[in-house]
Amino acid sequence: MTDWVLPRYGRDTLADLLGSVAAHLGVPGHTWPAVDLPSARRYVVLLVDGLGHQLLARHLGDVDHLSELFGTAQRLTAGVPSTTATSLTCLGTGCAPGRHGVAGYAFRSPESGGVMNALTWEGGPEDVAGFQPVETVFEQAAAAGVAVTSVAPARFEASGLTRAALRGPDFVAMLDESDLALRIMETVRASRRGERSLVYVYERALDHAGHGKGVGSDRWLEVLRRVDLFTKLLREELDDDVVLLVTGDHGMVDIAQDRMIMVEDEPGLLNGVDLFAGEGRLRQLYTSSADQVARRWRSRLGERAWVVSREEAVDAGWFGPLDERVADRFGDVLVAMRTDWAVMTRALPRELTLVGQHGSLTEAEMAVPLLVDAGAP
Repeated sequence: MTDWVLPRYGRDTLADLLGSVAAHLGVPGHTWPAVDLPSARRYVVLLVDGLGHQLLARHLGDVDHLSELFGTAQRLTAGVPSTTATSLTCLGTGCAPGRHGVAGYAFRSPESGGVMNALTWEGGPEDVAGFQPVETVFEQAAAAGVAVTSVAPARFEASGLTRAALRGPDFVAMLDESDLALRIMETVRASRRGERSLVYVYERALDHAGHGKGVGSDRWLEVLRRVDLFTKLLREELDDDVVLLVTGDHGMVDIAQDRMIMVEDEPGLLNGVDLFAGEGRLRQLYTSSADQVARRWRSRLGERAWVVSREEAVDAGWFGPLDERVADRFGDVLVAMRTDWAVMTRALPRELTLVGQHGSLTEAEMAVPLLVDAGAP
């Protein structure tokens, strides 16, 4: 198991980024920046969904501005699972998954006992603050007098995930995400607010292109170039005292149809499994017979997966220290796929259309870049 990538919480993960920004902004409780950043009183954090470190390194010849920044890039990792809902909550709260409890894309709801989708909030509890009570870094910064703004698609303003992971900023809703000029104008305006400012900008098109067409596809490259242009134009319009930070929430792996293992075609594989959740690259199995289920899955999948119990995952450091309040949200058995395999089910036909996938502990999925654009000296 030496080729999996483990997050080093407290050192260089997405959960450490905003706390490091907050330390430079003088937010109480944040005295030591774990991530090395230039000192400033104004920061813009651009989160590009699906921007993996390996993916960007592989396609530096297709971009200009991002390529220039990559030479001094730092490598951060996502938490586990390496998926958007968990990563955004790590970023927003400054906490590892074992504390904030957003346990992946789809996991057991503490309210209903069924599967909840953390992106759409389908099956999720109405009491979002009770579900995820950890104060976000945005809330802490705003309470300390920092002007905090989120520039993101309008549809996410009141979503369950936003309220769980990213609450606190003044929300500037983008009705048309393709309007780069308007997004830049609103971001620049937000960066000039107050004596200290923190602006969060969310870009999701690269992830959609990877899921739909695959990483490195013509569509994916088209979107990557657009992200590159957006970053370049944004930097040109930002004042020189603003530090622009560009990062991602996970990388991605292309999965061919013949590398999709259908649980329905594997006799007995779901025996003893009460709830089947997670996503293709990291399935979460809920069962009262964890040892038996884990042995069965290990025997059937062999070298195609890491199959561990929840206790083994916690001991290995997947989620950071596990708060008992959220422990049952994580699978009793975790099935993290290696190389380019995925475990799928015909009960979720939309997932079968996904080319690019993520969630597991490979370098391609876990590592994300941190590009620092400090502007003119």
